[in-house]
Amino acid sequence: MAKKVIKPVLSAAEAVKFIKPGMSVMVGGFNYGGIPYTLIEALVEAGVDDLTLISNDTAYEDVGHGKLVANGQVKKVIASHVGLNKRTGQLAMEGKLELVLYPQGTFVECIRAAGFGLGGILTPTGVGTVVEEGKQVMDINGMKYLLELPLRADVALIRAYKADRMGNLTYFGTNRNFNPIMATAADYVIAEVDSIVPIGELDPNEIVTPGILIDALVVKGDNYYANRT
Repeated sequence: MAKKVIKPVLSAAEAVKFIKPGMSVMVGGFNYGGIPYTLIEALVEAGVDDLTLISNDTAYEDVGHGKLVANGQVKKVIASHVGLNKRTGQLAMEGKLELVLYPQGTFVECIRAAGFGLGGILTPTGVGTVVEEGKQVMDINGMKYLLELPLRADVALIRAYKADRMGNLTYFGTNRNFNPIMATAADYVIAEVDSIVPIGELDPNEIVTPGILIDALVVKGDNYYANRT
């Protein structure tokens, strides 16, 4: 019988100690939904800087990982859109922040490519536009494609609904968004959850992220935004 690997349950402050200056960090979520607020708050308080942030968006200046940008803790943002956080655009235009934007489908597919060991993806999205600049264009059967390389991070901070002690995760509604795919594409994955249940209590049919992908668990805190998700 396979040995059950129990995952450590840490405080948010303990969990983010793994994140060092200069690391790349993926953060799940879409707008307000599915953001690991408790972990982000701990990272903001820790003051770790020089980070590369890989996220669908940069939230708002005073919300979630948007605080990391507003505080100057991020040197580079790789995202799909950043229009809701004016500080992101301001810093980028001032040359204080490197900003790389991807079409949203391309963004998530590049993360998937990293998680599944692929060398990249071919997509027609962006051909003939500014998205094409600096990228390899391939002609396949008379159609042009861009070669987009995998997106991988040192650490992923993700948000799920429930976990068991082996780290198996379930999700609730649209909070699922980018979290499961990001769990596949980082060297170290920390999952923030509402609750942790004993092994065997989760319905196997509802498990989305297997525990083998998770390194540590954190139970959400009682802050306003965490309670909204």
